[in-house]
Amino acid sequence: MHNLDIGAKPFFCGSNLDAFINVFMSRVTEWRSRLCPSRCLLQMLLLAIGLAFITRPAWSLPVELVSHSAIDLVEARQRSEGVKGIDASAVSSQQPVSNPALPPHSPLPTPHSLVPIDLDPKLIESSPVLQRWLKQVPDVLADIKHDPSFRTRLRLSYSQFPSSKQAGGLSVGIEDVFVGRSGVTLSADYQTAFNGSREAWGGDLRYYVRPLGSVVNLAPVVGYRHLETTRYSTNGIHAGLRLLLIPSRTGAADLALTQSWVAPGSGDEVGLTTLSFGYALTRNLRLATDLQKQNSRFRSDSRVSIGLEWLF
Repeated sequence: MHNLDIGAKPFFCGSNLDAFINVFMSRVTEWRSRLCPSRCLLQMLLLAIGLAFITRPAWSLPVELVSHSAIDLVEARQRSEGVKGIDASAVSSQQPVSNPALPPHSPLPTPHSLVPIDLDPKLIESSPVLQRWLKQVPDVLADIKHDPSFRTRLRLSYSQFPSSKQAGGLSVGIEDVFVGRSGVTLSADYQTAFNGSREAWGGDLRYYVRPLGSVVNLAPVVGYRHLETTRYSTNGIHAGLRLLLIPSRTGAADLALTQSWVAPGSGDEVGLTTLSFGYALTRNLRLATDLQKQNSRFRSDSRVSIGLEWLF
């Protein structure tokens, strides 16, 4: 038999119990601090899910929900016309409601049988679009296809001629004057250096082979052009091809690349490569730039232009 030490202190007495409680509480505090981030995250997740179900957006509603406006209209019609036996719940179940004013299985009205719209004559006279629609419903898709996606432009630019000792100059011109509703346009321009080292002028006819409303278009170029530098001078038929890219319609922005030749096939032939870009600043005013490379058997010249265009 073991001898018991009557004088020893039990574990759950005085100071030992206090120490145990302190250690236990410190452990609990440590566990709570470790679990707090995940617990907070869980609380936030539950809150978000609750808000999502409480405040559902309109696009989350099922298609089968009832239109209360339609029910109100049906009930008002029942009261005004004295129609019996039509239950507003038919609208909620999306069942077709028969119209007592029409016989059963009556055909739908055709455009020729529609009642003319009673409009104010002054309103009709002041609206060309309304007059057109009253005469005949237009083909909007065809109009978009054939309505020009670019506009006639009057240009005034400052030009720099790097190959002529960085001479400054002036460039004026008019671009794409439409001939009726066809794909034919007329253009003309004049360029000069202030020191007299460069001069060029001419006029062109362009025929856009694709519909004028196209985003991408191609046009053969035929015209007459005169070129003059300190090394050579040439003039004659101007022929080439123009590629037009229109990312934004009605002159808002476009990009054009033109490759052409002056006096092609002759000893004075000169090749012209022109890259043009325009960006609208307002409804009728546009920023325009030109980069042109002029190659002949005598030398290669260049021109850089930046200016403004007025849209018609």
